[in-house]
Amino acid sequence: MHAIKAMWTNKDIRKRILFTLFAFLVYRLGCAITVPGVNTEGLVGSLENNSLFAMMSLLGGGGLEQFSVFAIGVTPYITASIIIQLLSMDVIPSLTELSKSGANGRKKLDQYTRYLAVVFGFVQSFSISYSFSHMYSGLFIGGLNTARLLYTSMIFTAGSMFLVWIGDQISAKGIGNGVSMVIMAGIVGRMPQQFSAAWTSLVGADHPNGGWVFAAYILIYLLIIVFVTLINTAELRIPIQYTSSSMSLAKNSKMNYLPLKINSASVIPVIFASSLMMAPIQVASFFASNQSWYQTMQQWLGLKTWYSVAIYVILIILFTFFYAKMQINPEQAAENLGKSGAYIPSVRPGKQTETYINKALSRITVLGAGALALIAVLPHLMPLLWPEMPTSMALGGTGMIIVVGVAIETVRQVQGLITQKAYKKYYDFD
Repeated sequence: MHAIKAMWTNKDIRKRILFTLFAFLVYRLGCAITVPGVNTEGLVGSLENNSLFAMMSLLGGGGLEQFSVFAIGVTPYITASIIIQLLSMDVIPSLTELSKSGANGRKKLDQYTRYLAVVFGFVQSFSISYSFSHMYSGLFIGGLNTARLLYTSMIFTAGSMFLVWIGDQISAKGIGNGVSMVIMAGIVGRMPQQFSAAWTSLVGADHPNGGWVFAAYILIYLLIIVFVTLINTAELRIPIQYTSSSMSLAKNSKMNYLPLKINSASVIPVIFASSLMMAPIQVASFFASNQSWYQTMQQWLGLKTWYSVAIYVILIILFTFFYAKMQINPEQAAENLGKSGAYIPSVRPGKQTETYINKALSRITVLGAGALALIAVLPHLMPLLWPEMPTSMALGGTGMIIVVGVAIETVRQVQGLITQKAYKKYYDFD
């Protein structure tokens, strides 16, 4: 209660919160504006039968079901930023140099990311418009031609980049990381629809013991939130000591350890794995004459069979290990410890410290990758285990990981702002 009171009594924090809520309102209104010349009657609700497109709709806040101007969300920007980050890891020397050039270099990399996001957005918009026109007849009023296809693709791309701009405004004038907050707003905005569908399917349809099943559904949902929160906050704390007498204060502090997060990769492996599985299906949809190839891709990559789910799990685990090693470089961590006069007890500085950190990171990443894969595939496993269950009732998934992770980081930022304001007020002698 004290933190809530501090938020609303502080003028700056209150303005940031109100600005963020206004940005959310603009985003949700945009998700309801359908692209001109599109009939969505056969589209709304049908994406639930396609797991991969349902995930795209989830990340886009449901805009894909409405074929709205924000249909593809900020997914192109996320993909572009991850690729630029990968290429900056000693792959392209010029990008690597920019990543080490301070604020100016990061500004240039962000500019390249946005250019690449425009390209990805247009390609993704083009492929979605073309494939949906064949999957859902009558989607485009009067049929689809080249001009209509380019027109729709440009609207989707412009909408995606407008969302990126909204995210920048939230980062500068609001609360939290802007792009992450936009994604979270879309996911949270769909939760009432999900609970309403569960109520209708269980209680409204006179399902046997529907009330008890719905209560169990809510309880399991809450337990999943607790589990995701534990995974996102859990960390391995490697104790460290300092050799320099000047670090006596640090030696006695509570932060005298090297933290390694269990899930350092966050939701990025899931996004990468789903994008990799979705690409062949989207390519196959361009060849309407070869339906057998499209059906084969759906069986192997559509997350409707046990082996496609197994492939998804393997990709998530591989990407988790890959991205965890990108986030935490054992060699650099060992070097930083040596430069600061710190060492791990019973471990020699240098190569042995690097090996020790590498082994510790690998062990905890196994746990993190397993938990991440379990949460991500849960919505796809439940229809296989319980075919009668509506897809809209599927529990867990990528959305829960994003919402919990963004919520934790936002709370930490608000606490930091409250502490900063209290500190300035305390030391304001004027």
